[in-house]
Amino acid sequence: MIEINLLPGAQRKSGGRGDFAPGAALAGLGARFKDKFLIFGTLGLALGIAAIAGMWTYQSRKEQALDARQSTASADSARFAAVLKARSRAEAERDSVYQQLAIIKSIDDSRYVWPHILEEINLALPQYTWLTDVAQTSAITSGAAPAAGDTSAAGRARADSAKKLGKGDKKAAAAAARARADSLYNGASNTLSFRIIGQTVDLQALTLFMKNLEASPYIKNVQLTRSDLVTAANNQVTEFQLEAQSEVPPPDVVRTVPLSISVH
Repeated sequence: MIEINLLPGAQRKSGGRGDFAPGAALAGLGARFKDKFLIFGTLGLALGIAAIAGMWTYQSRKEQALDARQSTASADSARFAAVLKARSRAEAERDSVYQQLAIIKSIDDSRYVWPHILEEINLALPQYTWLTDVAQTSAITSGAAPAAGDTSAAGRARADSAKKLGKGDKKAAAAAARARADSLYNGASNTLSFRIIGQTVDLQALTLFMKNLEASPYIKNVQLTRSDLVTAANNQVTEFQLEAQSEVPPPDVVRTVPLSISVH
């Protein structure tokens, strides 16, 4: 329908279907925001977006810091690689020299073990007593290598341990080699076991012989393992067997003197 305004100055009435009402729109929007679930959802979405942005910023800064540390560490590793290699080579040479010195010292210290033992046996031997055999019962060890004929439980355990270390951890193998060198250097391989077989016509002489051996700084753990009556030169005597071990005497007991040889 067409309306014609015949009155000059009169205003047109509003209320048509195509007219826009701002007040009504604002009132509808305010009514929507009165819903608490909508408010909580909007706040949660805003907080989630803020948290994601903060975490992304933090991770970016952390990644940059780690990249800088990695670059510094790589540069340091490249700079000190030659120094570390030279140090490892020097340590290997040091350990090799130490092991050689330990072997030399072990051989040098074991040169006079038997002379001392025989001298102490001779000094401890009483009257009416004589010896028929003196022999070593422990495995004959070498300072250059472990004993190949050591079939004891400890020897087998050492061999198995050496095999495992040779296949596996190099550091543990080096530590075991250093421990062996220390034992050689400290004289642990100079201890040996030996047997004494002899005869006597007096049991008190046998007791005195054992006491004299125990009093020696070079002999320990003297044990009587056998004592039998036998006939020797139509006389009845007591045959005995002793088991003993050598020991390293204290430093204040050993007396060294210079050796001088006159040459004509």
